[in-house]
Amino acid sequence: MKDEPINTGKTENAPASTPIYRYEPRSKPAEMVVDYPDMEKIEKHVERYVGNVGMVYHEVISDLVHLDIFLVNPSPERNFFTLVTSGMSQRPMKAPPEAEKFQYAELMICLPPYWPLNDEALKDETFYWPLRQLKILARFPHEYDTWVWYGHTIANGEPPRPFAPDTKFSGIVLALPVLSPQEFWTLEINENKTVFFLSVIPLYKDEMEMKLKKGSEDLFKRFDRQGVSELLNLKRPSVYKKWWRLF
Repeated sequence: MKDEPINTGKTENAPASTPIYRYEPRSKPAEMVVDYPDMEKIEKHVERYVGNVGMVYHEVISDLVHLDIFLVNPSPERNFFTLVTSGMSQRPMKAPPEAEKFQYAELMICLPPYWPLNDEALKDETFYWPLRQLKILARFPHEYDTWVWYGHTIANGEPPRPFAPDTKFSGIVLALPVLSPQEFWTLEINENKTVFFLSVIPLYKDEMEMKLKKGSEDLFKRFDRQGVSELLNLKRPSVYKKWWRLF
């Protein structure tokens, strides 16, 4: 389910006058690709503004785009892991005419420093789901010939299902990477291609519902007040939960 102005799928209107789009199972055939020529430029951009890339989660078999994930380890200045996709921008998204300049994007999320990211731990969905969501979301617009952008929300199924057994997060919203300098937010590949970096923030079911009712501006104002960012916090309460209900 999406709540964005994209000319595909079945639509209905949300209370905030935002279209909701529902997608049928993918019908596009697989298209294998080998590599992404701009990967090195993205890696240098990440290292310039975020930190040294300590590991790359390479994709062995790639469909539509070659999608890797850069891992920046915690540092004294940024005491958390940062994961950034490389490959979503290999193809342009199907942006509406008025947003044509925003048709190339990559995604990122931050994980607390104690998050296990070794091969054995990532066999467990409890720890792997943030990486899985990066890969699913980065390939999504190319699978369905659509567009994802700032303020767009995507639910994990219909009805929304938790990403893993130990969390109630069941959807995401795309936002600005507030934990990174603004210089990181864009990368000019050439005069015809600028890559925009968006953060992935997991949402609870009620946050997705209220975003559809009140719009993304209200959601982001609440994020600002409660310090919600792209740094994953499994214990944070919903920004729409009244404080007296927490006790």
